[in-house]
Amino acid sequence: MINFNNTVFVKSSPNVKQAPQGLFPEVLLVGKSNVGKSSLINALTGKKIAFTSSKPGHTRMLNYYNVDDKLYLVDAPGYGYAAGGVDLDRLFGLTMEDYFAHASRLKLVMVLLDSRRELGENDIEIINYLEDKNIKYHLVFTKKDKINQKETSALNKHLAELGIELENVSFTSIDDTKSIEKVRNRLQNL
Repeated sequence: MINFNNTVFVKSSPNVKQAPQGLFPEVLLVGKSNVGKSSLINALTGKKIAFTSSKPGHTRMLNYYNVDDKLYLVDAPGYGYAAGGVDLDRLFGLTMEDYFAHASRLKLVMVLLDSRRELGENDIEIINYLEDKNIKYHLVFTKKDKINQKETSALNKHLAELGIELENVSFTSIDDTKSIEKVRNRLQNL
C-alpha cells in the first residue's frame, strides 16, 4: 500500500538530466495552466505540498514529489494561457520533448482536463501524441463539482465521439474524497 500522506517535495528541475536520481516509477501530470494540477497533488497527498496560485502559468519546471518511497509524482509546466506574456506552449513543448526522450521510469501520464470545458486542440494533441508513442495515460477531469448531470452527459458524449473509453477517465473534485480515492487506487494499481 502507498501512504500518500508520506509525500515530500524533492526538487524542481529544468530538465530530465537534473531530475532526482532513484528507481521510483514516475507518474507525470500534464494539463492546461489553470486546470488544477497542484490542487490535485495536494488532495492526493492530504497536505498543501504543491504551490497553488490564482494566476495561471506558475509552474515553469518539472516538480518532483516522492510519494512514500514508492513513486514520483511529476508536475509538468502547464500549457495554454499565462499571465505576463510567457509562451507556455513553447515551454511545455520543449520540456516535454526532453522529458519523453529520457523518461525511462515513466509509468503513466495523467492528463488533467477541466470538466467545464470540451477538450481543446492542445488536449487532443497530447492525447494523440501519447497514443502514437504507446504511452499509458489516464484522463482526469477536475472540478467535477462545477458541472451538473446534463453537462456530465454532454462531456461523456464528447469523449465517446473522440473514441475515448470511459474506463480511462476519472472525474474529480478536491472536495470529494471518493473521487480522490479512485485516483489514488489507480496509482496504487500501477
